[in-house]
Amino acid sequence: MELAGDSRSNAMTVDVEDYFQVSAFESVITPQDWDAISPRVGQNTHRILDLFAEHGVKSTFFTLGWVAKRCPDIIKRIVEEGHELASHGLDHRRATTMSKNDLRDDISQSKDILEDIGGTRVIGYRAPSFSINSSNEWVYDVLKELDFIYSSSTYPIAHDLYGVPDWPRFKYARPEGIIEIPIPTIRKKDRNQGIGGGGYFRLYPYSLSKKRIDNYLASENEPYSFYFHPWEIDASQPKVKGAPLKSRIRHYINLSRMEGKLVRLLKDFKWDTMRDTYGIIQS
Repeated sequence: MELAGDSRSNAMTVDVEDYFQVSAFESVITPQDWDAISPRVGQNTHRILDLFAEHGVKSTFFTLGWVAKRCPDIIKRIVEEGHELASHGLDHRRATTMSKNDLRDDISQSKDILEDIGGTRVIGYRAPSFSINSSNEWVYDVLKELDFIYSSSTYPIAHDLYGVPDWPRFKYARPEGIIEIPIPTIRKKDRNQGIGGGGYFRLYPYSLSKKRIDNYLASENEPYSFYFHPWEIDASQPKVKGAPLKSRIRHYINLSRMEGKLVRLLKDFKWDTMRDTYGIIQS
């Protein structure tokens, strides 16, 4: 395995899941409900692929096996257009909620589905809701066993739903033989603050987000990586009732502005896959 970061590009990533599969709504929508809900992830992912093609962007798509089985056309298009296909698990269960055997089955099934449909090797994994922490570091043993090379499953911030604020902020080699690439943060008042995308990007004005990214690139000798979800460009998605107020605010804030902000981001920085940005060579 060889690593050689490319400071000339940054990593664009998409966590391919539908609006009703997010952890924020798991108290009111269960996986048993999913097949009765009309999916929107296919049309939204095609729209993202259109935007990437228009702006000459390559990306890594961390994709649920559940989505791949129901929308094989987007998997084939991701691969055909030169993007990187990676795993987001099978059905968005957080790694912290599963036993080692259950997680192995979840990731193995996802990998098999993605590779069968995409016809390409899957070497990257992102745990749903960044759910690797000190309680389940054995996840890396599972990833090594299943022939993955890297993970992007940790967010070194303090957050009520996830986060490992005292873990490394930059790409590093795990003792289990897996490369971990954390979500980017900046240091402010001796604390890590998230700048990797998602709700932070929708909440802040674009000018502030760009300034924070520029500061990161100027102060750190590391590439930047960005993540978002297909449902974030879909302002007309159905409203989920019964979820906690905080969850609903986080989910729906500024959805109507997201695509415009994303287009500006695609224009203002150079983007590539996780694999190529971080120089991950398949062994």
